[in-house]
Amino acid sequence: MRPKDVVISAYLEHALKFLFQRGYWRGVCKQSVNQASVNQQDISRVELSYPKSLSEQQRIVGILDQAFDGIATAKANAEKNLQNARTLFESHLQSVFTQRGEGWVKTTVDKISTNLDSKRVPITKNVRSSGEYPYYGASGIVDYVADYIFEGDTLLVSEDGANLLARSTPIAFSVTGKYWVNNHAHILKFENMVAQRFVEYYLGSIKLDEYITGAAQPKLNQKALNSIPIPIPKSVEVQARIVEGVELLQEETQRLESLYQRKLAALAALKQSLLHQAFSGAL
Repeated sequence: MRPKDVVISAYLEHALKFLFQRGYWRGVCKQSVNQASVNQQDISRVELSYPKSLSEQQRIVGILDQAFDGIATAKANAEKNLQNARTLFESHLQSVFTQRGEGWVKTTVDKISTNLDSKRVPITKNVRSSGEYPYYGASGIVDYVADYIFEGDTLLVSEDGANLLARSTPIAFSVTGKYWVNNHAHILKFENMVAQRFVEYYLGSIKLDEYITGAAQPKLNQKALNSIPIPIPKSVEVQARIVEGVELLQEETQRLESLYQRKLAALAALKQSLLHQAFSGAL
């Protein structure tokens, strides 16, 4: 499109982006099997409001450009701070398990936990009955069902899925209460919660690539899980101090993550508000 003399190009660009962000185009798109499209006739019927004065249009564009530059900088800073918080926590985790003191031993998962995989029961979605009990899979809760097969504290470890390598969500996570587990997560029972949490954090701090098989569908089978070396202090008291320190830092990290996520949401809302004011004559 080439704007006519009544509107400047930058104003038209902001106006069309505003309509896009409001979801206007979804209402005029033609849906086909492979893609959505908007034809020339649809575009020609789009209604836009604009000041008759070109200098007023330029004033609005100048305000929006300056504000959006500031928002982009603030967003980049918030995203960087968010990443820094996560990196700090991961760095602390690694230092905890690499800088070992006296009284540490090296063991394996099968020697300090009981594997309950044989008790898992998968239920396909079309036969699951909805209810109050969490139904866990490889990356956490996938549904809520009407019954449970496990009760108490256990550690679930992803058995398969791309997340074993991507690690976008935890591959080891503690669960409690009454729940159901399908065959995509290993289930481990420990003698005490301290050891369980210690192993949970340790598995979250290391790469598991050498224990994972399958390229198209990564898998951590039970034999491989059992072979993972676990460095752990003999003293339960030392284990507890380490776990407590990690938990405190994790809480602070989560607080910071929540803060920066709210900042990002506020910046997005501010941008929408400025656009709304600009194209309703209130800027």
